[in-house]
Amino acid sequence: MTKFNETRLNKLRQSIVDNKLDFAYISDFKTIQYLTTFGSNPYERILAMIVFADHGPFIFAPALEIEVVKSSGWPYDLYGYQDNEDGLQMIYDHIKERVANPKRIATEQGNLTLARFNRLHDNFPEADYSFDLTPIVEHQRLIKDADEIAKLDQAGKDADLAFAAGFKALKAGKTELQIAAELEFATKNRNVTEMSFGTLVQTAEHAADPHGETSDLPLKDNALVLFDLGTVYKGYISDASRTVALGQPTDHMREVHEVVLQAQLAAQAAVKPGVTAASIDKIARDIITKAGFGQYFIHRLGHGMGMSEHEYPSIMAGNDLILEPGMCFSIEPGVYIPGDLGVRIEDCIHVTADGCLPFTHMDKKLQLF
Repeated sequence: MTKFNETRLNKLRQSIVDNKLDFAYISDFKTIQYLTTFGSNPYERILAMIVFADHGPFIFAPALEIEVVKSSGWPYDLYGYQDNEDGLQMIYDHIKERVANPKRIATEQGNLTLARFNRLHDNFPEADYSFDLTPIVEHQRLIKDADEIAKLDQAGKDADLAFAAGFKALKAGKTELQIAAELEFATKNRNVTEMSFGTLVQTAEHAADPHGETSDLPLKDNALVLFDLGTVYKGYISDASRTVALGQPTDHMREVHEVVLQAQLAAQAAVKPGVTAASIDKIARDIITKAGFGQYFIHRLGHGMGMSEHEYPSIMAGNDLILEPGMCFSIEPGVYIPGDLGVRIEDCIHVTADGCLPFTHMDKKLQLF
């Protein structure tokens, strides 16, 4: 486990001071992981981090996580609770020991549930809650440092191995689930601890559903197969897609694949500091539209990634965010023709001083198996 480094926490604390906030209530476990290196999804339990302007921060966690938090090197106050205790009230009592009457409180408005916000408001009814911490965290996480890039690189290498295992398992008559199972077994057998999301394997017309699920549908011969997968390395993820052929593809299949490939390559080649997110989306979309498939490209070109598979920013029309070195995001054009086929090709990349570099390197040309 990577040990706690105060740099990120200090940067967030400075934002709290600059915005004249008494404290920030951090409820997103991914934000806590980013700030501390301690990562755990609490599910229905309570995990929170309180960062003050004028006092040391504290973490509040389920009792069963306390020793793991300690092992991360967390040097500040740490409180635990049992399942039968009122954890929320315990948090507020610990806050009141430090700030009895806070005037301004920041929350992650995109994450904190209404029920938990109402409890917070009940304890501090006079406070101003208008400040949303979410954009502050998003922008802080936006530029990855060298250590983060190195972890993303390793996750990308593991994803390439996963693709190779999946392609090796391809055989007509096997189900999508069987291919995914063999892929994940081979990947974890190489000591990759987890996939970053449920591995997606879709054959033929099933791939026309871009957010479908891997199913018990048998693979067809002479059809395309879409893979979408990722792995986790020390809290950082990979996310990539490839579409391959099982047997001999038709000219139509080859055409659609080639159009998507050219869109993906052109968009990736255009990434560099100073251009906008919207301009990258337009490059890929124009190629697909010119080829006559524009109505079947039904999602944004890409999304940010790092510790989560979907982070800020979106690479899409209307987003004039100017790209900077260290930004990491996916480039994943797709064509999805209902009742026919689906093709998506995706790499996640990081912006460099004069261009970009991908984290995954599996061949993107139409491979036949």
